[in-house]
This record gives sequence, C-alpha cells and structure tokens, in this order.
Amino acid sequence: MTQRADHWNKVYKTKETDQVSWFQADPASSLRAIALCGPKALSVIDIGGGASRLVGALLDQRRKDLTVLDISQQALTLSRLRLGAGGDRVAWIAADVTQWQPQRQWDIWHDRAVFHFLIKAEDRAAYLQALRAAVPIGGYVILASFAPEGPTSCSGLPVQRYAPGDMLAVLGTDFDLLHNWSEDHATPGGGAQAFTWCLFQRS
Repeated sequence: MTQRADHWNKVYKTKETDQVSWFQADPASSLRAIALCGPKALSVIDIGGGASRLVGALLDQRRKDLTVLDISQQALTLSRLRLGAGGDRVAWIAADVTQWQPQRQWDIWHDRAVFHFLIKAEDRAAYLQALRAAVPIGGYVILASFAPEGPTSCSGLPVQRYAPGDMLAVLGTDFDLLHNWSEDHATPGGGAQAFTWCLFQRS
C-alpha cells in the first residue's frame, strides 16, 4: 500500500463519509457540468470519486456507462455498499491516477477531488498522461479545484490553488475552455471553501 493510499484509507476508516470537509449531499455543480457536455448516453469517469454522492445521482438519471476511480479502496467499498444493487452497474477502479494506465476511453472526465492535491510537477505530468490516454479528441474534462482565495491545505495535505487560466495553462493548447464558474462550498462543519470550476473540451 502506498503512503497516499494509506492516508486516504485512514480518513475513510476514521470519519463518516458525510463529515469530511468535501462532502456534498447534492453534487449540483458536478451535475451541471456533466449536463453541459451533452446526451446522457455519454460515458463518465469520476476521478477521486471515492464515497461521493455523484455516482448515485448519475444512476438516478439512468446513465449507464459510469466508472469511479479512487486511491482508497475503503472509500469505494463504502460507496458501493451505500448504492446497494445500483453499485453493480458501476465500474470501480482502486488506483492512484498518477500511476494508472487506462484500458479504455471515456467521453467525460470529472475530477472534483484530486487535481489540487498534485503539488509536484511530476505528479501533474503523470496525471495528464493518464487523462490524455483516457479522453479522446472531442471528449470533455471537468476540473474543480480550490480557487486562489481558497484553502491552502485539505485533510492535512497541501494543495495547489487555481484560477481558470492557471488550469488551462497546465492542460495545454490541445484543450479548449468552454465554461468556468466559481463556487463557495459549504463544509459540514459550517465553513466555506472557494472553488474554481472549469469545463474543457479536447481539440
């Protein structure tokens, strides 16, 4: 088990899934971004989806080609148990995205949980390598990260904060920024976290 996986497995073994700071009972911004991509037949992979409620909401929309990738097997197990029989309609991948080699492609890459933790250039490069392998030309990339005025750390780990232009600079010239917006995420503890949301299309 890697140090990263150990960290996140410990988080999900010691905290309730609705008490972690990133919990959202209603993943409205994620659903909005995914809806902007087009038909419900499009395939979706949720990077760092863990115990998020997003995959359940997508199942409620009767979407059929859904994958959740997370470094924490514990988080994936909790999510699958919560969904019951619906969990059998989701592909679950326990992997560190910076060490992962996709075996297929998806129409939509969604990440609200991982990108801002990649503070090392080599980790961002590995992430982008996986992203480019997983997203075809014309495919969509949804990235949410802490905004420039957002937190400097999360779950005891440092984070990289982004404005839309910063994200575009990291992704490169083969991605077009279609939409971006800001969100103040209300944490279960009553705090607020500023997020930047971006929707890109690979060109």
